[in-house]
Amino acid sequence: MFERLQHFLASLSGDGKRAFAADDPRVAVMALCIQVMEADGKVLDVEKKTLRARFKDFYGLEEAELNALVAAGAVAESEAIDFFHFTSELKRQLSEEQRVALIGLLWEIVYADGERSEMEDHAIWRIADLLGVSGRERIMKRQEVAGRHDAAKHEEPDEG
Repeated sequence: MFERLQHFLASLSGDGKRAFAADDPRVAVMALCIQVMEADGKVLDVEKKTLRARFKDFYGLEEAELNALVAAGAVAESEAIDFFHFTSELKRQLSEEQRVALIGLLWEIVYADGERSEMEDHAIWRIADLLGVSGRERIMKRQEVAGRHDAAKHEEPDEG
């Protein structure tokens, strides 16, 4: 399940260079993740940790490199007017499977805090639409991620 997402993120690393130019697709992905994370008006530490963990694992980034990518994504996100700035480029660069995997990553960010808001739903709906990901695929990814998070909650030992 995570293998496809890992492959997607690894495929964005290009030639292995560690500079994060504004047109680096990893910056666009990071910026979209940040936009989704901020959609409900609150950015929690668990969301930040989830985001950092996914990128660090999939790209094999050192802490300094990850910080640079987060910073580049934050700058790009703050300068963007809407999602189109990022999705138009990603739609050209990514395969359909990779675009669907990106929607899965966005759902991972949403469910990191254990709940999803209407604003987060709307943000992912818009991003998926702009990326050419069907409503069916978007919902399937949401259900897949939600199922994993529900299962993980049930596997945690009760404290009490």
